[in-house]
Amino acid sequence: MRFLGWRKRTWSGIVHKLVLAPAIIAVFGSLLTSTPTLAETRPSWNKVAKVKILKGPELEMAFGDLAIVRWTINNPGGTPEHFAVINYGTDPKNLNQTAKSPIELNFNHPESLFRVRISGLKPETTYYYVVSSTGSNGESDGVGSAINHFTTPAAGVRILNYPQPK
Repeated sequence: MRFLGWRKRTWSGIVHKLVLAPAIIAVFGSLLTSTPTLAETRPSWNKVAKVKILKGPELEMAFGDLAIVRWTINNPGGTPEHFAVINYGTDPKNLNQTAKSPIELNFNHPESLFRVRISGLKPETTYYYVVSSTGSNGESDGVGSAINHFTTPAAGVRILNYPQPK
């Protein structure tokens, strides 16, 4: 029955409004904001004594304004979350720019492939770089490369799989 905009309330309507709706919201909210349980936490592994670059670094691909560099190292251990890091610049004595990419290590594999995208580059410019890697805490894995270089192609040109596999 309606009277001045009010309608007769039933117990089931009241229960639904006061109990069921907030319970549903709480369940879905907890799914969206849950913290990892013990079963979901990722363990750390022992750090290896010597981390080495096994392959690369090499230019994987380049456009006029970006490049992707890749390299492979033996699995460094520590936490699964790591960062691939490149220090670069147009002067080999001044590698003052940094690019990095996150990587999730798989400790079931003896090696890890690192890739970093460097953007904001100038076309037809030679860049010098060194590569390294760090754990999620910023601690270096103790590996670094010699100074390498690549030249970005002209605008609109793309280099793929360069240098060509041997």
